[in-house]
Amino acid sequence: MNEKQNKRLMHLIRRVHGLMENEDIQKQRTVQNQLGSIFANSKNYQFTPLKVNTMDAEWTNYIPKEQKTDNGRSMIFYCHGGGYMTGSSLYARELTTKLSRHTGLSVFCFDYRLAPEFPYPAAVEDALTAWSYILSCGYDAKDIIVAGDSAGGNLALVLTLLLREQHAKLPKSLVLFSPWTDMTSSGKSYHAKELVDPVLTNAYIQKAVSCYLGDTPADSPYVSPLFADLSGFPPVYIQAGTNEILLDDSHSLYKQLLTHNIYAKLDIFDGMWHVFQMSPIAKAEEAVQKAALFIK
Repeated sequence: MNEKQNKRLMHLIRRVHGLMENEDIQKQRTVQNQLGSIFANSKNYQFTPLKVNTMDAEWTNYIPKEQKTDNGRSMIFYCHGGGYMTGSSLYARELTTKLSRHTGLSVFCFDYRLAPEFPYPAAVEDALTAWSYILSCGYDAKDIIVAGDSAGGNLALVLTLLLREQHAKLPKSLVLFSPWTDMTSSGKSYHAKELVDPVLTNAYIQKAVSCYLGDTPADSPYVSPLFADLSGFPPVYIQAGTNEILLDDSHSLYKQLLTHNIYAKLDIFDGMWHVFQMSPIAKAEEAVQKAALFIK
């Protein structure tokens, strides 16, 4: 995709997201689920819905016609994005399908409770419940890759932080797509990149912060893992685009991980936007392929 085509696509994405931001949260959720159904509609994937207590969840498996992939007991534990206000396992199919196809692994995604109906710590509690469920299925933590996009990247980090504090076994690694790591919005990219990010705006971010935090301080490590002690974390792979508001969240997280002597890798994709990996473009496939190489 050349620069002109890239600008056209970014303009289209900006228009779609601009329209969605003007709708109420429930309508945003409905539209996202519809998009998930459209983009991930393929007979090459098997989607298995289930309940974890009262929480909806879903397994995604890529099953090519010529073979069925067998990867032992490894799997991907996926935390969807959406600013903690929107998103679902259905919407996340735009990424979970790519991950399953490029890795050959089963991907588990769960519908944690959303703000403003259920502010912090509801999503974190649900992530812990989902993690316990996966362990009860016979998976070992050392064989589980925890992945997530945007707010889901935040949740993946907070889940790992809490598991470490509980002296529990930690996942094999973390894979984060445009993670939201700083709810204080301290990075320069929040303003420097707002005009080129077709997905996020500062107004939307502040709305999400207000809905999710309640009385919780924005610099708490349990909502802004950038400020957490990350020592003892498993290897972390991070992807971001040059044209996204949260670019500094990724840069700063990467630096923090290195400060704590954690193996970390950061890939920045030129001209790409917030969670571009969900888009039906070649650069998204390239990015997920790189993530798959890290996972393997």
